[in-house]
Amino acid sequence: MELLILDTNLNPIDILDQFESLIWIDRFDDCGEFEIYTSPSEFVVQNLKSNYYLYLRDSDHLMIIEDCKISDDIEDGGKITFSGRSVESILDRRIVWKQTILTGSLQDGIERLLNENVISPEIPERIIPNFIFEASDDPVITALTIDAQFTYTNLFETIRNLCVVNNIGFKVTLSDDMSHFIFKLYTGKNRSYDQTENPYVIFSQKFENIINTSYSESQKNFKNVTLVAGEGEGLERKTTIVGNETGLSRRELYTDARDLSQETESETLSNEAYLAQLYQRGQEHLAETGIETVFDGQIDSSYIFKYGEDFFLGDIVQLVSNYGIEAKAKITEIIYSEDLSGVEIYPSFKLL
Repeated sequence: MELLILDTNLNPIDILDQFESLIWIDRFDDCGEFEIYTSPSEFVVQNLKSNYYLYLRDSDHLMIIEDCKISDDIEDGGKITFSGRSVESILDRRIVWKQTILTGSLQDGIERLLNENVISPEIPERIIPNFIFEASDDPVITALTIDAQFTYTNLFETIRNLCVVNNIGFKVTLSDDMSHFIFKLYTGKNRSYDQTENPYVIFSQKFENIINTSYSESQKNFKNVTLVAGEGEGLERKTTIVGNETGLSRRELYTDARDLSQETESETLSNEAYLAQLYQRGQEHLAETGIETVFDGQIDSSYIFKYGEDFFLGDIVQLVSNYGIEAKAKITEIIYSEDLSGVEIYPSFKLL
């Protein structure tokens, strides 16, 4: 694989194609990450610098060099490890600067968060240059709504939580002329047996297109009901409940939403509107405590289905395993790996 190196102004510097190993991870609703392991050289020292960007042609995502670790070994000599996160992480550099109440369209709400904290904030020093919001016309996204309040929260975590709750992805890509960052919400396509619109994509050891599989499931941190408490004291505190499980199936969680205020700069929210915001906060909290089910498998990218042609990050595919699992699964990660043994692709699936 070849990596294009870009400086902090997005100007191309050079091509990196010599290294001992590379791991590049794209994620559907979170930051991606990368790691390069190589020997020190004049080229590496001069061209791989903190805050420089790396571009992989097969990926939609751009990576930022954030960490450098140098080790020295008597037998193997010096080694350098570069690592970092995808460019979505620049949203982690901003907070929601003031109380912000979002109602109506989810996409419009996220656009407002970006406009007020990244693209055109009131304080000029907060602007991230060359950052553009591109609206999606996907009916799944345009139909989503929001009723929430945010104050001083981390911008990246705020947007990520909204996407996780609504089962959509987000990405920041580079424009074709390499001059702008473009933020966009997106969804994958359903390519499972549970539809007739798109060609099926099936991963199965029977079809010999998935190997070295692993499956993990954990309910240790799973919760499905939360008591959300907002402003007020004692018996006067405003609360709502999210979830309705009973008996042993009920797993309770407390959500402290005291930061949500019924009194805003411009109005006093109705009880109904305020409770809707508490409910939204509870949904976000529960989304962080779901059953952790992950199916990983190394795919044979030369057989039947090709990533980037037949299926993409965020798509829903059909998964058939030797464990007796046959289910729809969302592709939540794509991992590119290259070392002395060659290039491989590892998708991660979230069972639905």
